[in-house]
Amino acid sequence: MNENNKKSLAYIGLGSNIGERENYLKDAVQQMKTYPIEVIGCSNIYETDPVGYTDQDAFLNMVVVVATTYSPEDLLNQLAIIEKSLLRQRVIHWGPRTIDLDVLLYDNVQITTDQLIVPHPRMNERLFVLIPLLDVIQSEDDRQQIQKTVDKLMELEGEKEGVRLWKKTEWLNVLELSEN
Repeated sequence: MNENNKKSLAYIGLGSNIGERENYLKDAVQQMKTYPIEVIGCSNIYETDPVGYTDQDAFLNMVVVVATTYSPEDLLNQLAIIEKSLLRQRVIHWGPRTIDLDVLLYDNVQITTDQLIVPHPRMNERLFVLIPLLDVIQSEDDRQQIQKTVDKLMELEGEKEGVRLWKKTEWLNVLELSEN
């Protein structure tokens, strides 16, 4: 837990490219809500071409914004537990996975440890992270900064780097209804 049980704002990147991709995303978001994590926003879902190791199926990617009393390290540990429960296996670096959960941002802090780097070190190189992040970013200043980065990357790449809107989400309403 962080000091004084103060809630912090964190952004979590989600990706899946094995099996029922959307179900893995939904299950991960649902499991986040069972910890002291309040999911306060879900981006749309984007289908994206693989990056790095490209001999694999397309991903579904999204970003959720959460309020949590977990420290960044505790949040990362809980996300690893969720990945394990959804059968995540680390066989090939950047390879196929049922679910991938990354801490992208945590409040306005910068963290560098052996286990965690925040902001996520490759976030500003990846449109499949930045485009869904634009859907949920809370700060207008941050939104403008991210939009500039997206515009610059799109200018360099000449396209959206294989990022396509796959489905608009209204999961918060659906998830809340399913709990009652």
